[in-house]
Amino acid sequence: MKDKQQYCVIGLMSGSSLDGVDLAAVSFVKKADQWQFQVQASWCYPYPAEWKKALQKAYTADETYRSELDLTYGGYLAQLVNDFIRKHKLSPDLIASHGHTIYHQPEAGRTLQIGNGNVLVKKTGLTVVNDFRSEDVRKGGQGAPLVPIGDRLLFNQYEACLNLGGIANVSFEEYGYRKAFDVCIANQALNFLAQKAGRQFDDGGLMAASGKLDEQLLELLEKPVFFALPAPKSLGREFFESFHLSLLESETYSLEDKLHTYCVHIGRQIANSLNQLPAGKILVTGGGTHNTFLMEIIRQQSKHQVIVPDNQLIDFKEAIVFAFLGLLRLRSEINVLSSVTGADSDSSSGKIWLPNG
Repeated sequence: MKDKQQYCVIGLMSGSSLDGVDLAAVSFVKKADQWQFQVQASWCYPYPAEWKKALQKAYTADETYRSELDLTYGGYLAQLVNDFIRKHKLSPDLIASHGHTIYHQPEAGRTLQIGNGNVLVKKTGLTVVNDFRSEDVRKGGQGAPLVPIGDRLLFNQYEACLNLGGIANVSFEEYGYRKAFDVCIANQALNFLAQKAGRQFDDGGLMAASGKLDEQLLELLEKPVFFALPAPKSLGREFFESFHLSLLESETYSLEDKLHTYCVHIGRQIANSLNQLPAGKILVTGGGTHNTFLMEIIRQQSKHQVIVPDNQLIDFKEAIVFAFLGLLRLRSEINVLSSVTGADSDSSSGKIWLPNG
């Protein structure tokens, strides 16, 4: 299977905003040393309340709870994959699973994405690649972001790629190297605030648009030293919990003003990260792309032409790229760039689980 030139891979992605599990079945073909892809099917399985609660609890739980959750979550992912395959009549070669991040502490040499690969392979009968971050962290890297290899090889017609997920991150070429880093907290904060109003998210950014900028809150949001650090750098739930949660819970500011100000903060940090590049086209994907008010702010702050693709690419780009990461790992090709993560060297990263292996 390693020497084939055409593959069907199912990519799985669960992000920090806990919206659900994204699945994308992607066909890849290599022609004249250039990878091309086509999405055969995609679907998001929203998390039931009990799974949201279990995954949120895991951050502060003990190792026994996490180990058990790793197994049961692996079974849950297998159930989703099997349903997805039946529904769309797929014949995949491979499953590439990001899993769900419980903690990410690269400075301490620790990162954990649950969704047990052994359970996945046994319950689906398909080759599985998972645990994409650990090897890079062992090499002294951030273990993130991982999507930039896909940006380089699949989306190189853009000056930069911007993902507006639970955390906003960017990726671009600079002096022949791929650079990428986490920019700031995004949907993690915006969704948290929207849920205070009984909504899953701020539809179209209407609540944010109805608020006003609070200069004091904006000044607080832009204080962390993280924003002044050079790349490589990454963020995890730890930053959200330790810094943002108290601001989000504060009664000093109205809900609408918080949403408005957070959107301005996100737009400013993205501009700070990308406006030093030559003017060009920026591909924007991720759930935050549906927030019309946030996109207006980003366009106002940016000197670039902001390109919003079709909804399938907006919502499933990370699942598509993780499918690609799994394929590269299966072929023993580089899928994690040290220029992005700061590791000692590039890696072909991920654990391979073979049926009956």
